[in-house]
Amino acid sequence: CGYTGEHESLEADLARLAGTEAALLFPTGFAANLGVVTALGGEGAEIFSDELNHASIIDGCRLARARVHVFRHADVDHLSSLLAASKATRRIVVTETVFSMDGDIAPIAEIADVCERFGAILVTDEAHATLVFGERGGGVAEEAGVTGRVDVHIGTLSKAVGSQGGFVATSRRVREFLLNVARAYVFTTSPTL
Repeated sequence: CGYTGEHESLEADLARLAGTEAALLFPTGFAANLGVVTALGGEGAEIFSDELNHASIIDGCRLARARVHVFRHADVDHLSSLLAASKATRRIVVTETVFSMDGDIAPIAEIADVCERFGAILVTDEAHATLVFGERGGGVAEEAGVTGRVDVHIGTLSKAVGSQGGFVATSRRVREFLLNVARAYVFTTSPTL
């Protein structure tokens, strides 16, 4: 499958950078977003997506076989009201931390508070924040002090890292789940490093 010790070492480094137990490499950041959102979605799930999220997140939402709610950009009150009205057993909130088109920053600490209140999974796309924000370069979640409250950190190696590929940093359990279920991982070519 192309999985080598080099990937294993890089995954360990990325997990440390993001402050998580594990990481998984994808060929691109687009594939990482697509893989995570579609794998976590599914029947019975509801996804709550910021209206200015990247196309890869939007496409993941469209393919996820889940009900999708789009909340007003960075509007925590709107997100909260949507979550309060949800009857889903699995709620997934997905947001960029630094928005690719506008450059503004999500109120990630407040979003984490809302996710905890409603038992929602928090997925962040740190593509434009990795190695830019946070003391170690872990992104906006690190800078805001909420790294441990984010369930899934998604990033790319093609921006500040100056390489190619994408990654997901998360728990060992979620990594194993993605390794076996994320079609954008399972049915693609491993990244060249």
